[in-house]
This record gives sequence, C-alpha cells and structure tokens, in this order.
Amino acid sequence: MEKAKAKLMFKLAFSKKNWGEKYDRLEHFKRFQNLKQIVKELSKKGWILTHNKPKYLGISLNTNYKKEIIEFIESQMPEVKGIIQ
Repeated sequence: MEKAKAKLMFKLAFSKKNWGEKYDRLEHFKRFQNLKQIVKELSKKGWILTHNKPKYLGISLNTNYKKEIIEFIESQMPEVKGIIQ
C-alpha cells in the first residue's frame, strides 16, 4: 500500500501540480485500489488535504509537508528521484 500512496502523491505532485489550494477531483484517481483508505491514511498524517465540494471531493498535497512528501515518494519510487520540485 505504501507504493500506491507514493504513486498517488506523485501523480498529484508531478503531472497535476496539485499543492495547497490547487486540487483535483478524487474520482480522477479511480484506478487506484483502496483509494478511500489511502486518502484517509494520508489525510490523517496531514499530507493530503481534502476539499469538500457540493458534488465531489477534491484532494491536494499539503505544502507544509512538501519536503517529507517528496522524500517519501522518492524512497518508494527511486526512479523518480529529483523530478519533483
């Protein structure tokens, strides 16, 4: 599950650049198994912010934990080391 967490956060950070108030709909990440569980665990850590909207749930990465998030992604996915800013 750690690898899946890293992949989700990598997608948010690198391809979509969803940090802080820039978020994406949760439904855009349906391909991840255990998506709700992953989001729940990462929110509890404070790494993912949830944005409750009337028709959907948005998620983004917490800029306060940027260093820790990048280190976690790189430890789980060494092939992306140095790509995320």
